[in-house]
Amino acid sequence: MAIEPREQFATNVYYDRTFDCEAAKILPGEYYYTGKDMLIVTVLGSCVSACIRDRVTGLGGMNHFMLPDGGGDAHSPVSASMRYGTYAMEVLINDLLKAGARRENLEAKVFGGGAVLRGFTAINVGERNSAFVMNYLRTEKMRVLAEDLNDIYPRKVYFFPRTGKVLVKKLMQTHNDTLARRELDYASRLKVQPVGGEIDLF
Repeated sequence: MAIEPREQFATNVYYDRTFDCEAAKILPGEYYYTGKDMLIVTVLGSCVSACIRDRVTGLGGMNHFMLPDGGGDAHSPVSASMRYGTYAMEVLINDLLKAGARRENLEAKVFGGGAVLRGFTAINVGERNSAFVMNYLRTEKMRVLAEDLNDIYPRKVYFFPRTGKVLVKKLMQTHNDTLARRELDYASRLKVQPVGGEIDLF
C-alpha cells in the first residue's frame, strides 16, 4: 500500500541568533504558517517556495515543493504533476484561511526553480516548477509582489510573515551535497507515491 505524499507541517522550530527571533526551517515537501512575529527559512535548489501572507493581519506562511515528473502530459491541468503542485499550494492557502486570513488580502513572493541538480536539466524541472507557481498564482488572481526564479544558483530564503519582508541569499558555492541529496530524495518519493489531497478540478 503506497503512502500518499502530503505536504507536512514543519516541526523544526528553533531560536535564530542572527535575527534574534524564533524561526521555523522547512525542508522539501514541508510548509509552515504563523501569525507570530517570527522567521520562516528554507534552502531551495530546483524546488520552489511561495511566501504567502495576508497583508492586513500579518498571517503568513511558506511552502517548499517540486512537481513530480508528469511524463507526457506534464502540462495538462489534470496530470498527476499539476495536481500535486495545486495540492502543495492549496494546503498552505487553506491553512492560512482557516487561521483567519482573507483571500482578497493574500499576496505572494516566489523563489527557487534553479537549474542546480545534475541530471535534471534535461527535463528543466526548475523551470517547470517556476512556471507552475506563477501560472497558479495568476489563475488564483493572487498578487505577486516579488519573484526570484530560475538561474543556476541555490537560494536561502528568509521570510518574515508579519512584515512581508523577504531576504534571499544566492549560494554561489555549496560546501556539501546536502541540498542535492534532499531534493533527489524528495523527487524519488514523489515518483512512487500517488498524488494525495482533496482537490476538485472543474
